[in-house]
Amino acid sequence: MKTSKILLSGILLFAGLTAATAQKKYSKSQVKKFKAEVEAIVEANKKQTQVMVDKIFSFAELGFQEEESSKYLTGILEENGFTIEHSISNIPTAWFATWSNGEGPVIALGSDVDCIPKASQYPGVAYHKPIVEGAPGHGEGHNSGIPLNITSALAVKQVMEKEGIGGTLILWPGIAEELVAAKAWYVRDGLFDDIDMCIFTHVSSNLSVSWGPTRGTGLISVEYMFEGESAHSAGAPWRGRSALDAAELMNVGWNYKREHLHPLKRSHSIFTDAGDQPNVVPSKAGIWYYFRDITYEGIMEMYAEANDIAKGAALMTGTTMTSRVLGTAWPRHYNKVIAETMYENIKEVGLPEWTDADQELAKAVQTQVESRKIEGLPTELSEIGLPVVEPVSGGSDDIGDISWKIPTVTMRFPSNIPGLPGHHWANAIAMATPIAHKGATAGAKAEAMTIMDFLLKPELLTQAWDYFNNEQTKETKYEPMISADDMPPTFLNKDKQDMFRPALEEFYYDETKYDTYLEQLGVEYPTVKE
Repeated sequence: MKTSKILLSGILLFAGLTAATAQKKYSKSQVKKFKAEVEAIVEANKKQTQVMVDKIFSFAELGFQEEESSKYLTGILEENGFTIEHSISNIPTAWFATWSNGEGPVIALGSDVDCIPKASQYPGVAYHKPIVEGAPGHGEGHNSGIPLNITSALAVKQVMEKEGIGGTLILWPGIAEELVAAKAWYVRDGLFDDIDMCIFTHVSSNLSVSWGPTRGTGLISVEYMFEGESAHSAGAPWRGRSALDAAELMNVGWNYKREHLHPLKRSHSIFTDAGDQPNVVPSKAGIWYYFRDITYEGIMEMYAEANDIAKGAALMTGTTMTSRVLGTAWPRHYNKVIAETMYENIKEVGLPEWTDADQELAKAVQTQVESRKIEGLPTELSEIGLPVVEPVSGGSDDIGDISWKIPTVTMRFPSNIPGLPGHHWANAIAMATPIAHKGATAGAKAEAMTIMDFLLKPELLTQAWDYFNNEQTKETKYEPMISADDMPPTFLNKDKQDMFRPALEEFYYDETKYDTYLEQLGVEYPTVKE
């Protein structure tokens, strides 16, 4: 935490030496011109975007194990003049990349980078065909977001240098988003204390942005661990105290509780330890829960109830219980001013032009997974997302914690196919194809143009903070769900990644030999029949 704040303070102190850049006033014609320039630069750099998207796809790294991805991405940023701080918040694969051109807005750009267990899949192939059987894969599409951010940041940086525009750009990764286990630590450790606004990007099937409370939930991720006494399961079972019995009783107790949960609440669990073998009474066992609700208070209420059930299970079995928080995510709330500014740029950029091959792949995948609609890729932009009036349950994202710290939006960009299951091999099919490449380029244009708006028109940032202070946080105050002592669970996924990494290495994308990853894999685009 201290290192990050010192580093940023030093950069901003240097920035203050060139404070004259902040004094400039820009006309509407200048703003329009500079935005057109960044849009053109993004388009000119679409090859680099494609390479980055394909490269991260090929690494296929699970949360907290994003070693190759982080090394590759920070290498590109360092080559382009960014200062890199590694291992932020005691997370080995986490980093902040900072570049400043003098006094002005400090704008953070974030996106996730981890992938999904057992989602290995050949891109461009419209049926299940793992690259490595059982291995992780980008069945969410997180391989595309940071490449988008880098493309937009480098375009903005080029114009800032050329025109003497003041401001600071910070890029950062959402490490282990599938475990919601990094961003709350970033906030706790003060990494966003000196940042003015954040644009987060997430893969989708359209180019869109929203403001206000959004659909979905927040959550707390908790593992309960029970410890008893081992014994011979047949010879002397009465001498044992089964930790697995305790974990199972907790599971039963919570499942009875489910009947009385409000429909907007969600919870799911897996056993993390169920003993070693049947003839040994398990001395240790564990069960891991996600508790989701649409409000912070509702999440903490579920957490307290689960703690009581865990204590009861331990009492019933004569075991002891401990627990640890493995991740948290606040319900999300996005900034109105940033979203409305961005949506004007989204309308300017529009959706990519999909080819017949793109549409053929999309419809074949939708057919394969029995999607409700077989309609291919969208050809019309989504409307701007408005505040949710009637709450809708669903997924979570730890960008919620950042959205309650500084003005934040999530821009969704069209690099995937609509109507898919999510967290599934089918969601990986488009993610190293022209669909993903075009979607990331479109998103980078909209993001770069929005960054220019906030660099050149300081009143926008003032308005964004006015919404944040006087509307968003007027009645709701952010309270962290993690304590000062909670450590990020960086041990998660290590065994899984270590198991598959040697086999995956054989398929890492070599951009020096192949134009695209599809070419390296020998995939004819699209391949729609087995």
